[in-house]
Amino acid sequence: MGPRIQEATIAEQRKMRQRQLMDAALSLAMEGGIDSVTVSAVAKKAGLSRSSIYEYFSSSADLIADLIMEEMAHYNQRLLKAVNEVSDPYIYIELWIAEALQYVVDGRHLLVKSLNSVSTPNFRKSDIAQGHKQLMATITKPLSNTGLDDLALGLTYLQNTIDVASVRIESGNNPELEILYAQKYAVAGLQALVNISK
Repeated sequence: MGPRIQEATIAEQRKMRQRQLMDAALSLAMEGGIDSVTVSAVAKKAGLSRSSIYEYFSSSADLIADLIMEEMAHYNQRLLKAVNEVSDPYIYIELWIAEALQYVVDGRHLLVKSLNSVSTPNFRKSDIAQGHKQLMATITKPLSNTGLDDLALGLTYLQNTIDVASVRIESGNNPELEILYAQKYAVAGLQALVNISK
């Protein structure tokens, strides 16, 4: 006998069960890294039978692909909320950097790092690529609005600044100072690149 239906409709019940499995997988990934996200462990954490997971996901890799998509969407929403209604491109970039690095301070970036180290099913790769593209879209337009001609160059320098600041934060340096350094360094560098390209 399967689990009793607790929601009003079968569709709502399925959605609730899928959410239960995703929450269990996220919890396992945050506690023990991505290697701890197995079908058995997720089923146990969610209080469901192992076979019931296959009603929602074809494999643990498929479930992990959903985790990656969900985490990218969460990160995307955080970035967009931080820059909501900001029109000045440099202020936007500063706020975007601050939120990107706050994500590091909060420790959630470790989840993304571990999720990215896992092979996902081929049929999910285009979904993940699209999610990454949407993340980058949150910064592409403001970079373009600075007048920078070579957006790929600007994105590379910006990403490298965030990467260095992330490492320094993870090493125990003062996060507030590291965020400030990254903001000022990136904006000054971008302004210099814009001036060179004129």
